[in-house]
Amino acid sequence: MKYLLGILLIFLCSKFLVSCATTSKIEALKPLPSDNVPLVYKNKTSFISMPVEISVKEIEKQVNKNIKGLIFEDNTIEDDKTEMKIWKTNDITISEKNGIITSIIPLKIWAKFKYGTEFLGLNDTREVNMNGIITLTSKAHLTNWKLTTTSKLETIKWNESPTVLIAGKNVPITYIINPTLSLFKTKIAKTVDDAINATCDFKPQVLDVLGTLSTPFLTSDAYEAWFKLIPIELYVTDAVLKNNKITMDMGLKCDMQTMVGQEPKNNFDAKAIVLKPVNKMPDRVTVSVAAVSTFASASKVITKNFKGQEFGSGNRKIVVQGVEIWEKDKKLIIALDITGSINGTIYLSGIPKYNAETFEIYFDELDYVLNTKNVLLKSANWLAQGTILKKIRENCKYSIKENLDEGKKNMQPYLENYSPTKGVFVNGSFDNFVFERIELSNKAIIAFITTTGKMDIKIDGLE
Repeated sequence: MKYLLGILLIFLCSKFLVSCATTSKIEALKPLPSDNVPLVYKNKTSFISMPVEISVKEIEKQVNKNIKGLIFEDNTIEDDKTEMKIWKTNDITISEKNGIITSIIPLKIWAKFKYGTEFLGLNDTREVNMNGIITLTSKAHLTNWKLTTTSKLETIKWNESPTVLIAGKNVPITYIINPTLSLFKTKIAKTVDDAINATCDFKPQVLDVLGTLSTPFLTSDAYEAWFKLIPIELYVTDAVLKNNKITMDMGLKCDMQTMVGQEPKNNFDAKAIVLKPVNKMPDRVTVSVAAVSTFASASKVITKNFKGQEFGSGNRKIVVQGVEIWEKDKKLIIALDITGSINGTIYLSGIPKYNAETFEIYFDELDYVLNTKNVLLKSANWLAQGTILKKIRENCKYSIKENLDEGKKNMQPYLENYSPTKGVFVNGSFDNFVFERIELSNKAIIAFITTTGKMDIKIDGLE
């Protein structure tokens, strides 16, 4: 029995010694991440130039929607010896010619006139009823998204003869009222102008559109990538009225971000948007997007690159089981969990760079962290050799071409008659994305991408 126990003990010891000879354990000092400060980076602001077109029929629709029934009422006779009420009896028709708006308005007018003298109470009043169609010509101004008009009454076509109330009876007075229309012209024109000025403010719709565009949306399920637009200032030129439409140039100064991970918050505040009138606007869109890739996301991509690959020479081999990345002292630390001839974690440090020809992010000056190298020299000198490091370096990179192509593809639906809200349509095109630079934070790799293009907005069919 003692003999058998001795053989068994020798056998177990030999297996242990063989195991120690073929597999070493690395216990390297882990480089700790930099201080946990907020993710802050500086991105170039983007400028989106968007010619805007509003059809005259859209103006007509908004006017009819907001001007209904009784549109004017003056119950004070003492100030100008006149009381007046004006009703719209049917839809207003609006057209444009040579930059002048022509409005055909069916109206019913009731007026009370006071005449005579206050001396000894010698005065009287008369009520006048008129029902007809008036034609107004107006000079239109669209400034800071608000339409205002200066109108002049051109003609009145009576549906019924104007009457005056005498002794409880309506007596036709067409022959009298026509020569004295000057009493009504200014007041009727001003009434219509005031109604248009009060109802044709498109600013709320524009801010609603900005609010919708500012809502983050998912651009990639696979990468959990979100796009976010942050408006800063809104510019607009004075409007031009031509060919039955109002055109102007609008410009939006904004920041653009893509975020990987959780859905970012929508911090849009309509009151914080600065509205600025300008004389001229560039006709190009200049976009600079900050593509934020968290270390966790980059780690997943690089881990896939190592999947199923062995590194080594002869019968000494290692397999990378997982990759973790973080930032320290403006460099990236790449932790490789390895098994095989050596078990444990090795740490590499490098500076992320971009290859414009291959669309790849790679790590320049990639080398073992000093503490790791000392351990490697003791544990397995062959792993510290440049040949092994070179093979590892080839896998510590990832292409963003697919991300750029996918980003452009995901943006396309928002440039093809996209309607962020009813009655507003966006069209446009972008050139290819151009990679600009990389920055490191303590939380992510931030790639800055730029592009140019054109966009336009058409307003037609607002509710």
